[in-house]
Amino acid sequence: MKALILAAGYGTRLAAVSQGLPKPLLTVAGKSLIDHAIDKLRPIQGLTEIVVVSNNKFYGHFCAWAKGHPGLKIRVLNDGTNTNEERLGSVGDMHFVWNKEAAADDWLVIGGDNLFDQDLGQFMAYAQGRIPAVTIGLYDIKDIAAATKFGISAVDQSGRVVSFQEKPKNPPSSLITMCLYYFPKTTLGYIEEYRKESKALDAAGSYIQWLVEKKNVYGFQFNGKWYDIGSVESLQEAQQQFNPR
Repeated sequence: MKALILAAGYGTRLAAVSQGLPKPLLTVAGKSLIDHAIDKLRPIQGLTEIVVVSNNKFYGHFCAWAKGHPGLKIRVLNDGTNTNEERLGSVGDMHFVWNKEAAADDWLVIGGDNLFDQDLGQFMAYAQGRIPAVTIGLYDIKDIAAATKFGISAVDQSGRVVSFQEKPKNPPSSLITMCLYYFPKTTLGYIEEYRKESKALDAAGSYIQWLVEKKNVYGFQFNGKWYDIGSVESLQEAQQQFNPR
């Protein structure tokens, strides 16, 4: 199994505080966001490699960061884009990476700007128990108004995701979809099917919605703290919640 950290965004909404750093290298509780992700990945049994996909603008930053982790097999890939307008998007970057890889491994995909405190052990056991289905991470933010900014999932009693809405104006619940996905190797080809039917390659939510409508997708609900670091406000809130008091 391999892990893919999506880190090819340009962080335009955080430019005022980023000091020229890519978003996953911003610090919360004395540690970069991507290092928080690495800490979650490190204990996973059977994980053979961590792939980080970056853009050309920040590629050097991530290569330098990776050199600080000599005990882990980390590979940084450059998607070749230089501006926010050129970005491939989450789906485009997943396709970019998988197009370079033999379909011989399951993939755990994690957003480089997602921050959460629950470990991945239960999620991995749940996801691997539902192969060949895709499994996604879910989190109840308990705020209907804020839920309009996220993809909203509904699950049945078995945990199967039965509906998904990307950033609905009137969310049916506050159960949002995290940028955390488990793709068994037999599902990697789905992205080619999706690309033939849709041009929405930026937000992963569009792909998840397509998967829910066409394939089997299960959801695992996380507890504890979770943040999608997409703005100065969310970064500051995460720093307040995660920093030692």
